[in-house]
Amino acid sequence: MAEPDERSWSDAIGMYERRATIAKVTSREHENWVLDLSTLMRGDTRDTRGWRTVDVWEGEPERLGEPSYPFVMPSEAVATVDAWRPYLYEIPRAQAVRFLVALSTPWIDVTQEPDFEERREALEANARVVLSRFPEGSHFYANTGRGSDTRDYYQRVSDWHPFSLRTYDFGLVLVSETEVGMVWSFR
Repeated sequence: MAEPDERSWSDAIGMYERRATIAKVTSREHENWVLDLSTLMRGDTRDTRGWRTVDVWEGEPERLGEPSYPFVMPSEAVATVDAWRPYLYEIPRAQAVRFLVALSTPWIDVTQEPDFEERREALEANARVVLSRFPEGSHFYANTGRGSDTRDYYQRVSDWHPFSLRTYDFGLVLVSETEVGMVWSFR
């Protein structure tokens, strides 16, 4: 799997612009990647390669007043970062492709997409470009509860662990040896 270049990354990540989404990557600075995820959620980092990000709240008053907006970590996460891990479930790369596609849809529900079959191939290609930045051996984590590793993300997702103030938030964390990324969509 070839790594994306800046242009292909920009084109692929653009599929999240029509949603309330945060999609970005930072360099992995800690053995415990959850610390790097915290940096992403606080919104105080740029893409490690200087590439395009999607952050609907960048520069908004809510973020200026609270850098982690819209994220609110579970109360036990305040005490220790590792408390987040029970809310994130590892999923295989094939599931990550489907979840990335679902995260790009208006209702985070592929069944509500009237033209999904016509757009499916292009959406999956974009998802594979996003994943190509994370080579073999990378890990992917979803906040969609038990059974995330076998869930059909092309069906309605009704189980998740909220990480935000929003009514619904669904996210994928992408972890390689050198980078940590997230695609988090809200409705």
